[in-house]
Amino acid sequence: MLDYVELGADLDAEERMIRDTARDFVEERVKPDIGEHWIEGTFPTDLIGEMGEMGFYAPNLEGYGLPGVSETAYGLLMQELEAGDSGLRSMASVQGALVMYPIHAFGSDEQKEEWLPRLGTGEAVGCFGLTEPNHGSDPSSMETRAEREDRGYLLNGAKTWITNSPIADVAVVWARDRSADDAPVRGFLVETDRDGVTTNKLDEKLSLRASITGEIALNDVYVPEENVLPNVEGMKGPLSCLTQARYGIAWGAVGAARDAFETARQYALDREQFGGPIARFQLQQRKLAEMATQITTSQLLAHRLAELKERGDLRPQHVSMAKRNNVRMARDQSRIAREILGGNGITADYSPMRHMANLETVYTYEGTHDIHTLILGADLTGIQAFQ
Repeated sequence: MLDYVELGADLDAEERMIRDTARDFVEERVKPDIGEHWIEGTFPTDLIGEMGEMGFYAPNLEGYGLPGVSETAYGLLMQELEAGDSGLRSMASVQGALVMYPIHAFGSDEQKEEWLPRLGTGEAVGCFGLTEPNHGSDPSSMETRAEREDRGYLLNGAKTWITNSPIADVAVVWARDRSADDAPVRGFLVETDRDGVTTNKLDEKLSLRASITGEIALNDVYVPEENVLPNVEGMKGPLSCLTQARYGIAWGAVGAARDAFETARQYALDREQFGGPIARFQLQQRKLAEMATQITTSQLLAHRLAELKERGDLRPQHVSMAKRNNVRMARDQSRIAREILGGNGITADYSPMRHMANLETVYTYEGTHDIHTLILGADLTGIQAFQ
């Protein structure tokens, strides 16, 4: 696998083991069938428990049966999963960074004990309810509301583009507490079998097809006080979750690009035209050289993020730069890989065009490319282009 500047030489034994275990899992259990799942618009749900048994959900957290591995190991895991398919990494990323992380960081002891072990093994599936039909890039304008009712809250509103929602057992829903001064945003653990909860599936996607995406509709849904995340209030809660998930995306996109590159390189060596392999032509070598360079620079950025995260110096703006750069790189390079494959590249027998289509979603979700551009612009100039 492409590691042009030998970053793997600096990994410790545990990091290598996690990388290799995930790589073998993807090669043996994911790649043989993922093209068919993508065409059919299905997710390989039979792998959910298996991924839990292998410790793929929030392994960088500690306690409650979670291994507490390094941030580099976690990033490598996301990279290998997305080499299989962005839908696979999305499932693990949502389960770990957007559901388990807020419970771990902001939940009560009872909430942690109830949910973290089950989510960690894949016995339970979670989803993250922030984006709304009318509020994507501007989540602070959310309309979903919570109002005091007896010893709990009534929730009303709608969330959309929610990974895992049709198969989720619990949703981390962010809503404005209309019963409190200034209506602060608060997090609620909402079991999806509660009265008034519906989680319809969104079909006919042209991207991220091997991922289960849906909605969360809340119609006078009662949740008790003990379902409120007690240790966070305001937009800090959901935004800190997104920072965790975007970190994984910055690594994962590299995996998709690397898989597209490896597929194209092998094809160029095997495909013969005009009396020899097309890899001998200057045009193809230029494409491969540029792809390898772009992937390598993105690998370096991801590894640097891990170092900053380990020592507590990682800022959200750092993650914005990496998410913005690495996903754009992967989207562009998967298209170049498809070019090398020629007409065969438009079939599901080869991964680059599937990665290319998936990355259109990754380019948009968890902060669009443009929004991350403005986040960096504000950090560099001190002037915010949006409120």
